[in-house]
Amino acid sequence: MEGPLALSRGIDRLNEFIGKSVSWLILLAILVSAANAIIRKIFDISSNAWLELQWYLFGAAFMLAAAYTLKQNEHIRIDIVYGMFSRRVQHWIDLLGHILFLMPFVTLMVIYFVPYVSLSIRSGEMSNNSGGLIVWPAKAILLVGFFLLALQGISEIIKKIAIMRGVMDDPNPFISVHEQAELEAKALADEVRS
Repeated sequence: MEGPLALSRGIDRLNEFIGKSVSWLILLAILVSAANAIIRKIFDISSNAWLELQWYLFGAAFMLAAAYTLKQNEHIRIDIVYGMFSRRVQHWIDLLGHILFLMPFVTLMVIYFVPYVSLSIRSGEMSNNSGGLIVWPAKAILLVGFFLLALQGISEIIKKIAIMRGVMDDPNPFISVHEQAELEAKALADEVRS
């Protein structure tokens, strides 16, 4: 199990680095948006390229951070139902969800995006909007995002199996919304007292 766990750690490090790095794209998208709005108001000119650049930056941040979000166990789930089960059952739910839903979906997306992106690159596809940007970088971001999500899915499956076999501790122990609220209230009360 040491080989798969080493692979999992490598995938986790990669997605941790990318996930934290792309957070700067949000700031860049905000700056582009602000500059575009200011130029439009002051000089009464606008460019579709600036608008599309905002979309590309936001899309890149979203797609490239999806794997990091999965690594951090921050994807949406229904905690009311999930929290009713023992931690062992929760691990089984996560494992089966990754194997039966996540992996087939991301595998199909990667398979379908390869020719989609390849055709866009070969044709030099441009935006339909006047003055717009080239399109293939946005399509390539989709492919890379789903590929990273597939890698993180593999890592999560490896970790779930290791946790269930007792080889490693649970890096994300489940805390219900109620318990989380209590912990936050206690931390806030401690902060106020000091």
